[in-house]
Amino acid sequence: MRIVSFGFINSCMRYFLSLLLASFSVIQVCAQDKLSSPAKDTIHRSIKNDTSYHISFAGTGSINKAINDITYLFNNDLNFGVDHEKFSLNFDNNWVYGTDHHTKTNNDFLSVLQMDWNKPKAKPGFYYWALASYNTSYSLKVNNQVLAGAGIAYSLINDTTNHLSLSLSDGPVYDYSDLVLPDSTHVNYSTLRNSFRLHFHFEVKKGLIALDGVDFLQNSFKGADYIIRSVTTLSLKLNKWLDLTSSLNYNEQRRTESSNLIFTYGFRVGKRF
Repeated sequence: MRIVSFGFINSCMRYFLSLLLASFSVIQVCAQDKLSSPAKDTIHRSIKNDTSYHISFAGTGSINKAINDITYLFNNDLNFGVDHEKFSLNFDNNWVYGTDHHTKTNNDFLSVLQMDWNKPKAKPGFYYWALASYNTSYSLKVNNQVLAGAGIAYSLINDTTNHLSLSLSDGPVYDYSDLVLPDSTHVNYSTLRNSFRLHFHFEVKKGLIALDGVDFLQNSFKGADYIIRSVTTLSLKLNKWLDLTSSLNYNEQRRTESSNLIFTYGFRVGKRF
């Protein structure tokens, strides 16, 4: 039986709400800095040129039904992003649920808020990042986990003409976790980790086919304790708002000695404005 601290969850919700409010405050301030005229049409034009938004939802999964038995796995992802002249903000929420022979295998939720600051446009260079995430996972034996930190990144390839990008980032993150150990005991602990990330994006024929990948390796400074998270997505564009997509996810928690490998396929709808 999983023990969940409601006070802990409420604290996490207040924390993420404050992050969202702070982020949108930054967006508003940056937009106002660009306003040089009180005229209404000038205001609309300035905001449109400086800031863009995108939202998408991907529903993927697999179902295998036999006589008196069914196995299924659903992977749902909701993403909201803001791109400004000086920064980009990405808020991603992922929920995986599955059963095998009427036994629950997955009930995993991950929410990640990330900001990149002063990222170079169309050329390599250094920039800054900040990250906050909340994770609860049945398959990884994680009751609650919060990570927050910041660091520096380098864009190795940033080719907007050929739609190709590759970047590396590194920096410290603080981890506060409520876990179920292999012997079924619960433990609350905190540690400082080094968070290393590899991110890439590649498109063919102006987005007809797109390959995206985000890979994290987060080692604790206290010894042999690490977190691995890898997400690779292949998309085929059907029209400007609908994609056929497949996703390969790998996650590992060394402290709980648990891991999962998830492959799903389905559709993604998205809008940029």
